Amino acid sequence: MVHVKICGVTTVADALACAELGASAIGVNFVPSSPRAVTVARAREIADALRATEVLVVGVVADLDLAAMRALVRDAALGCLQLHGSEPPEALAPLLPHAYKAVRVSTAADVALARTFGGDYLLADAKVAGALGGTGATFDWALVKELARERKLTLAGGLRPDNVARAVEEVAPWCVDVASGVERAPGVKDLDAVRAFIAEAHVRRGR
Repeated sequence: MVHVKICGVTTVADALACAELGASAIGVNFVPSSPRAVTVARAREIADALRATEVLVVGVVADLDLAAMRALVRDAALGCLQLHGSEPPEALAPLLPHAYKAVRVSTAADVALARTFGGDYLLADAKVAGALGGTGATFDWALVKELARERKLTLAGGLRPDNVARAVEEVAPWCVDVASGVERAPGVKDLDAVRAFIAEAHVRRGR
């Protein structure tokens, strides 16, 4: 069964609700430009609240140095990091296996770039000029179908309750990731949409 990551969570209440609804992972965003950015203290509250569950808490970062990333993992009690900036492969390597690279995809060249990063896991997101993620834009999923057979791929970018089942059928990713597609406002989750998204992600896998 495909895993589901609910990203851009900003409150303990939403984190616990997403976990209860069946999310495998929660994403907390530390990118200052994001409308879903949280403080280290808030992220730690979320991680502490989820400690008794099996839900992975993922910290989303962009272009931090190694010392800063390691401090963030420690101080926010994160399970792993998602490197969502312009980091090169050598920035990811010291953090493995508890980190993975997010690559913004619009062409086959972007997929080739994704393959240069180490580790078992990768995330493919839509490439939108001037934005790192959370845009609600999709991309051509056919570009990453082969990548999903090679690596444990998380598919992101414009997924919603009404298209995630098709995405799972077409790509067969290891995980699907959603932020804006299940929100009432940036960082405020619509729990009915979360419930529907998780149900749709799971219902058609393997058909």
